[in-house]
Amino acid sequence: MSSDYPREALLTSSHSEAFLVRGAGNYDAVDTHQTSIDATIRAAREASSAWRRTPPSERAAALRRAAASVRADAGSLGRLLTNTTGRLLGEAVSSAEVAADLLDEAAVTGLSGSGRALAGSPPALDVVRAEPRGVVGVLTPWNDPFPAAAGLLAAALVTGNTVVHKPSEKSSAPGVELARHLAAELPPGVLGVLEGDGATGAAIAADPRVDVVTHIGSTRTGRSIAAAVGARGGRAVLENGGKDAIVVDDGVDPAWAAGQIALGAFTNAGQLCTSVERVYLHAAVAEAVLRQLVLEAQRLRHGPPDDPSTTLARLVDADQLAVVEAHVKDALARDAVCLTGGERCEPDGLWFQPTVLTGCDPDMLVMQEETFGPLAPVQVVESFERGLELAGQGDYGLAATVLTPDLGHALRAAEELEVGTVKVNAVFGGAPGGSADPRRGSGSGCGFGPDLLRELTAVKCVHAEPLPR
Repeated sequence: MSSDYPREALLTSSHSEAFLVRGAGNYDAVDTHQTSIDATIRAAREASSAWRRTPPSERAAALRRAAASVRADAGSLGRLLTNTTGRLLGEAVSSAEVAADLLDEAAVTGLSGSGRALAGSPPALDVVRAEPRGVVGVLTPWNDPFPAAAGLLAAALVTGNTVVHKPSEKSSAPGVELARHLAAELPPGVLGVLEGDGATGAAIAADPRVDVVTHIGSTRTGRSIAAAVGARGGRAVLENGGKDAIVVDDGVDPAWAAGQIALGAFTNAGQLCTSVERVYLHAAVAEAVLRQLVLEAQRLRHGPPDDPSTTLARLVDADQLAVVEAHVKDALARDAVCLTGGERCEPDGLWFQPTVLTGCDPDMLVMQEETFGPLAPVQVVESFERGLELAGQGDYGLAATVLTPDLGHALRAAEELEVGTVKVNAVFGGAPGGSADPRRGSGSGCGFGPDLLRELTAVKCVHAEPLPR
């Protein structure tokens, strides 16, 4: 390691037990954790000068080594996520593998965005430099922590920033283990991890030594972070809640459409940022699609997440279960009809039956607020145009899907839907290298892809002339 790194930076080194700083349970009564937060941020700030001068090729090489380590350990990382959140084991292992892919991707894209030359007047030199912003706070969610953290951490590190990372308290152990793989390849102080609840995240957001705060999580928390960071003149990059819609057009195969809806609504029990949470069915295909969707829901089976026959994940905790139950109860009280599901799978468990509700309308909680559960609330519409109109309404703007055989309808959706990502004829998927700005309550700033690297760098214009002869 370079001798440029100060001794204090060892506080957050992977070579020290202090790499992970655990939070206290009562933040009002115990101030020792605040001292740890201060030390971790100070270490990142002190390591910043040397890390930003590290050649980009060396920073990229560190990410590639970390990617190989994560890929080799994907099985144990996946099992840890399964044991922590109930994610199905196969999906959890795949999630760790995706994290490795994201580290590799950033190692490539991080070498291609260093700046640009301008067409100035000879013999002057005019360039725009892309420089690291300094210290980046990375606050990540519990539901899919490996890709979420890997994308943000990699982008911050490859562009020369140092990082203070706080995983969600609901999946802290997986977040810490992923960060260990990265920190093992980095100089001391470049990556520190803080374990704690919302008070820890709030302390990071409020600290003026943290130049950028990136956050993936709830809209409420994101807005609190934006206010705290904005008040001190910092920068926030937010990917927050979603209420993603799917519009099913006339002319699609009902069984295929039902499979797409089920995949989007029931994967990980609906606990993904881009889960399908609103369904708009064209009246011409509604009956056939609903019939098939009920069959799709009834095929899912709950059970131990490491059992290959289990196809329905549990909800993360009792609080999330209560939200799902409240949304179903509200819909039924407002005359929605439950075609299947609607209850817990067992009295004392955290599994909720895959549920299909029809007769829904925009005033129901299940069509307005983020549910994060295995629900498919359906509103039948008389036309594709009406479905598109309803899909574009609401407080969120993360993503949306349209299923249509009509190219004109697909292009119209891409043009008119004010969301970060529009998907046509596939609820999941997309090529590497994409970027998106979420809209409204879903956040602000590009949270992934090459544009995330630009969010985490500052551009500086330089004009240089030789001395007069």
